[in-house]
Amino acid sequence: MSHTAHIRSHRKPRRSASSIVVRTGVAGGVLSTLAVAGAAGYANAAEAEPVTQTLELPTLTADVATQVAQSADATQQAAANYELQAERDAAAASAAKQAKADLAEAKQKAEAKKKAQEEARKQAAARATRNAERTVLAASASVGSSTVTGSSSATGSAASIVSFVKSQVGKAYVSGATGPSAYDCSGLVQTAFKQVGISLPRVSQDQSTAGTQVSLDNLQPGDILYWGSAGSAYHVGVYVGDGMFVGAQNPSSGVVERPLSYDQPTGAVRVL
Repeated sequence: MSHTAHIRSHRKPRRSASSIVVRTGVAGGVLSTLAVAGAAGYANAAEAEPVTQTLELPTLTADVATQVAQSADATQQAAANYELQAERDAAAASAAKQAKADLAEAKQKAEAKKKAQEEARKQAAARATRNAERTVLAASASVGSSTVTGSSSATGSAASIVSFVKSQVGKAYVSGATGPSAYDCSGLVQTAFKQVGISLPRVSQDQSTAGTQVSLDNLQPGDILYWGSAGSAYHVGVYVGDGMFVGAQNPSSGVVERPLSYDQPTGAVRVL
């Protein structure tokens, strides 16, 4: 063979054209492939040999799924936080409303209690005043037939007064009456002293200061007894001697004669 004869070239063919196809599978996790097709020709266009090359690209499915899941978790957490905050706000509003209602109710109860206490205080004060009028000198005075050291025998005007009040025993008690068939306590005393020409005030309060104050252990017949304090007495009677008195007591008993120990008087005045 001649050294000048034509011999096929062993050089690599040139790349004169290329074709690239990219296929990507994201959702299904399919491997992405890149196909590259190239055709290279020898220097003589007659004997061209195609060359094909495949490249694998990394799968994006796992990263995207993770991001989607994280985004969903974040959204769900945010929604839960909003719901929790709304519940807290509602609970706080309800608690504030209930606290306001409780405060108003407490104020009303406090006012009612205060009024009740004030009313009870007034009633107690009134009772104490009445009781005090009945018990003045109770600890220091022991009045009875055995403790009276004054005269027991009535004479003169005193005898007339004693006789008159004793004669009225058994008659009725009528408020405002001055005889002759019924009396109240001051009406009986006033009418008795009128028998001897002495004019007395009409009511118990004034009769308790109509004469000279005398002690209960030095009484004489005809002395006026009173219950309560001098100047504000609520009951009067006439001492008749021997530790006894006559008085128009009340509607149920009328005019009676009783020992001083039956209803202890507070004080006495002497008019005669």
